[in-house]
Amino acid sequence: MAPVFSHGDLRLYLLNLLDEGPRHGYDIMQALSDRTGGTYTPSAGTIYPRLAKLEEEGLVTKTVDGRKTVYSITETGHAEVQSRAGELEGIEAGLADSVRLIADEVRGSVREAMKSLRADLAAASREEREATPQSTHESDARVLAREQLQRADAAVNEFRARVRADLRTHVARGGDLGASLVDQLASELDRVARDVTRALRG
Repeated sequence: MAPVFSHGDLRLYLLNLLDEGPRHGYDIMQALSDRTGGTYTPSAGTIYPRLAKLEEEGLVTKTVDGRKTVYSITETGHAEVQSRAGELEGIEAGLADSVRLIADEVRGSVREAMKSLRADLAAASREEREATPQSTHESDARVLAREQLQRADAAVNEFRARVRADLRTHVARGGDLGASLVDQLASELDRVARDVTRALRG
């Protein structure tokens, strides 16, 4: 995956965050993770040296508030943010693209998993018809149906566990989980449920 911030962009984006209001270091790191949809989770070793550099340049000041160090933008820093507003718009557009990419990947995973589930169910149905002699089909039908139901249950549970783990990990890492993505997930699941119902009735 390409870097979220190209050369020099992170410096400007840090100034932009501080232009919104004073922040301590952890808050800055959390804001970067939130606004990139979890595609970029910076370390303290990345952020603090850059903040120190901004302080050396006279763009940022820091004060100690209890156990936290709070960073604030200076007038010089504010002036730089204002003068580079066009560049910031480009950076914001790039971040929005990164978040959309995550949403597309999740939707793609859901579609592929559901496609695989439908294929497995169809294959199981064909195998049942081909492997069961006509003379014993009716007597064994319930046993075979229960076996395939167990396979279907296992497939659905495996899919649920996988997607749930991915979503929980994404949120735990500070990623954003927008309502539109959840709506899309619900819509895809509903569509697949209807497809399965139609296949069973067919």
